[in-house]
Amino acid sequence: MVTSLSRYLDDIRNNLRLDVADENEVINELQSHIEDEFQEMRDAGLSEEEAAASCIRFFGSAALVARQIYETHSQGTWKQALLASLPHMLFALLFTLNWWQGVGWLVITLGVVLAMALYGWLHGRPVWLFPWRGYYFMPVLLAGILLLYLPAGWSWVAIIIYLPLVAVLLWSVTVKTVKRDWLYSALMTLPVPIVIGWFLAAGKEGEFLKVNLEYIGYFAPGIGLSFLALAATTIAFIRLRQRWLRGVVLLLSGFLTLIMVAFYSEGRISLQLFLGLTLIMLIVLLSPAVVDRRIRKNRQTSG
Repeated sequence: MVTSLSRYLDDIRNNLRLDVADENEVINELQSHIEDEFQEMRDAGLSEEEAAASCIRFFGSAALVARQIYETHSQGTWKQALLASLPHMLFALLFTLNWWQGVGWLVITLGVVLAMALYGWLHGRPVWLFPWRGYYFMPVLLAGILLLYLPAGWSWVAIIIYLPLVAVLLWSVTVKTVKRDWLYSALMTLPVPIVIGWFLAAGKEGEFLKVNLEYIGYFAPGIGLSFLALAATTIAFIRLRQRWLRGVVLLLSGFLTLIMVAFYSEGRISLQLFLGLTLIMLIVLLSPAVVDRRIRKNRQTSG
């Protein structure tokens, strides 16, 4: 195949953002159609360059073709959507039924979530995997909270060591997810600003970043409802076809769920804190797009 057509197929592949198996199948089928069209042009007496240019005009721009293919193949099944929403539903049950007070239930829930995330990672990284992977950060967050209860002086030393390790973990997981589609990375990290919001709402007065368990018990119904909202968002995300609609759903869900957190906190989330949480949400949801842009730019440069 001539260079321009190969580059055209590469451009389509770079814009597809599908599962690897689906992507290879689609590209192979498209390549077959392009080769047939190219041969017809050649048989009509056109040169290779003219035939290649005619093929590209016939099929349309690479971005348009990729978008049409994405919308045809990206929609997940209801089974995949429900499976993707399960980790949020588990945490909703954990708080709605007050199981969070039992360490055993909390450990079991985290164990199930981490095991499912590992299973999905080892079995082709299906579309339902990414919300499960988002809970990789839960043990990391709990470890950070426990560091605050170390003796004075030691906690800050531990945190100084802890934060760079967390940054490396976040970067590693985000980069690996972005390679599929940065929107999936945003879906994965969507619970982060919500968890931070509840953490601040349940904080002890006058004690920086320390949690009052009585407040967690009081806010438990609201916490459960916020996780149910995340589950509904995940289902909608998996079932939608258009990428732009998926992005809109993530942003709206994050903002509306933060409003829910502020409402149920009964004044413990001030306007300044709410605006700060909104900023965190935007950073968490949109930073994968920046990472994705950087990766693609480096790939094009090296290419």
